[in-house]
Amino acid sequence: MVSITLSVPLEVKEKMNQHSEINWSGFIRKCILEKTEEITQKEQLLALLEKEKELSKWALELGKKAKQGRYEKLKRKGLV
Repeated sequence: MVSITLSVPLEVKEKMNQHSEINWSGFIRKCILEKTEEITQKEQLLALLEKEKELSKWALELGKKAKQGRYEKLKRKGLV
């Protein structure tokens, strides 16, 4: 595991010292792990949405072509 150094204002350190029952290192580690997992999940969702965008674009174009063809058929039959 890699170590990092974190700076906090003196007032914060004093408040942390008042709560020595808390494992601050473990708490910060957990926060960092949760945040990096959240960011990773968001990146994965954005990648999926980007792929979905192409599929949606293709589906819209296909729908437009189908409607246009149907309109032309109805027009030829004199129903429009």
